[in-house]
Amino acid sequence: MKFEVANLEFLVNFVVFNLNITEIEYVIFPMKAHKYIFNPMTLTYEKFRLGWRQKLVRFTYFLITTGAFATGFVFIWYNFFGSPKERMQKRELEYMKLQYEMMTDRLNSLDALLADMQQRDDNIYRVIFEADPIPGSVRKAGYGGVDRYENMEGYANSDFMIEMAKKIDKVASQLYVQSKSYDEVFEMAKNKSVMLSSIPAIQPVKTNDMRRISSFFGVRLDPYYKVNKFHQGVDFSAPIGTDIFAPGNGKVIEAEVSRWGYGKSLTIDHGFGFQTTYSHLSKFKVKAGDYVKRGQLIGAVGNSGKSTAPHLHYEVHKNGQPINPIHFFFNDLTPEEYEQIIELSSFPSQTMD
Repeated sequence: MKFEVANLEFLVNFVVFNLNITEIEYVIFPMKAHKYIFNPMTLTYEKFRLGWRQKLVRFTYFLITTGAFATGFVFIWYNFFGSPKERMQKRELEYMKLQYEMMTDRLNSLDALLADMQQRDDNIYRVIFEADPIPGSVRKAGYGGVDRYENMEGYANSDFMIEMAKKIDKVASQLYVQSKSYDEVFEMAKNKSVMLSSIPAIQPVKTNDMRRISSFFGVRLDPYYKVNKFHQGVDFSAPIGTDIFAPGNGKVIEAEVSRWGYGKSLTIDHGFGFQTTYSHLSKFKVKAGDYVKRGQLIGAVGNSGKSTAPHLHYEVHKNGQPINPIHFFFNDLTPEEYEQIIELSSFPSQTMD
């Protein structure tokens, strides 16, 4: 459509006046694939073209909107649905936790079983073979080193890993100690016949009268100084020359003579931590270095050294510590006689040396 210039000016003035248009605006009319605007100055439709600034603003807005939408979608998906890989890993983690709980229960059962083995070892097996129980500090000793579990730190499940590792190390350490103990018990069992023949198990002086024991093990009155002191053995009253017999197999390690103290004295090493001492003898029947057997004649009762009357002072030591010799007369005493001698030992008395 073409207009003359004069007619065009008239038409514009008419439109502005009649429509009360104060400002000229560009109106956008979308047509098909392109956008057009009506130019009131030329009264024609012109294709709408964006400037580079407008294009940049629209592109930036598009990127921000798209990024926000994508971020929200990913957040919702991964927090409420999760990827297939995450779901698989979650199932594996749940399965591992279940296995961890089952392993913990089994480890606790093994720990209880090991504690029962330790209790029987200390209170049955080692008692049978006259062996000292293993100290708790040795049984419960753990692995040293403050950095032993350092490589397990810094992970989401470090506490579980470190706790399990400590339990395993604890059980492994106790199993090692228990294994060594069983090795000792096995060796003692192999030597049981030797041990049973070596342990002092009879009275060194043959007597059926328990009243021949004039002084017992424990705190007694000293006949010279008239003060209470610890008496490390028992005194057998007997005439000079009464035979003294070895209460178990062993080796004579001392045969000493003194004008004071224990006078003529013998010491026999029976092995397995046991030693016996015989004091105030009148004569020896063996010498240092001799091997003796249970029931063999080793000396005679006397009154030598610090003694108030003829008697035998007899001591039993286990691992260097004196113990009550009465507990080693089991081959000679009936239960009734043992009760009788225990009752007699409870009365106060005076030693003979």
